[in-house]
Amino acid sequence: MSFAQIDTTAISEALIAWLLAHGLTIVGILLAVWIAYFFTGRLLERLVRRLVPPSESGVYSQKAERMREDTLIQITRGTLRVLIWILATLMVLSEIGINIGPLLAAAGVAGLAIGFGGQYLIRDIVAGIFIIIENQYRVGDVVSLDGTAGTVESISIRKVTLRDLDGTVHHIPHGTISSVSNLSKEFARVNLDLGVSYDVDLEKVIKVVNEVGKALAEDPEWKEKMIEPIVFTRVNEFADSAVMIKVLGKTEPLEQWGVAGEFRKRIKIAFDKAGIEIPFPQRTIHQAK
Repeated sequence: MSFAQIDTTAISEALIAWLLAHGLTIVGILLAVWIAYFFTGRLLERLVRRLVPPSESGVYSQKAERMREDTLIQITRGTLRVLIWILATLMVLSEIGINIGPLLAAAGVAGLAIGFGGQYLIRDIVAGIFIIIENQYRVGDVVSLDGTAGTVESISIRKVTLRDLDGTVHHIPHGTISSVSNLSKEFARVNLDLGVSYDVDLEKVIKVVNEVGKALAEDPEWKEKMIEPIVFTRVNEFADSAVMIKVLGKTEPLEQWGVAGEFRKRIKIAFDKAGIEIPFPQRTIHQAK
């Protein structure tokens, strides 16, 4: 028997012994991680939907409450899965034979360095925690953050991701946000200024506006999107070429733009039929003699 055969046999036996002693454990760890990763989403979803209390004021709809729960599920799931993978990695390294004590110590030193140098990261995380606790916005909301508007696609503990109407994706760290405008919380309003000619009968205008708003609110295609019909509110301004009137209505969240567009179309048709002029800017020029 040659030395090569002896070495090969010894190596094979050592490898088999190591696999029996540690390989099966590593496979078990990875299998447990896969199971935990797979079932984390379902378990967290059930827990959050069961444990998160509804709004005390009762002003949120079921859809709004579900959006709030979806946001909490997404953030909690992402954080928990990161922790699972970190723990699994440390366990696998320990089974391989790597001493994780120095790694943990190094991680502690790195943590201190990050603590001193990563002030912006800490600021983002702290701000994110308060945003989540206060339920300022949720996944699916339309918001304007310091002038950047879009639909909230995802929220992590550090940043929020928006997609605007052009399809552009904006990643905004929580700590940089100073102003939040939520356009889709609880309800929305149709807020329009309409201009009519100075020669028109205002009582006639009010009647037509209210009739169009009522018909829109009773239309089967639109009534589920509206809370209160669009009505005449006041004479808002005497402009250069028109009397400006204010009309307001209340809609479900995210429906204000579609309802406003449909109302504009209908009011133009109704004004044309009633002979009500929507004036355009005019200028009278006097020629010197």
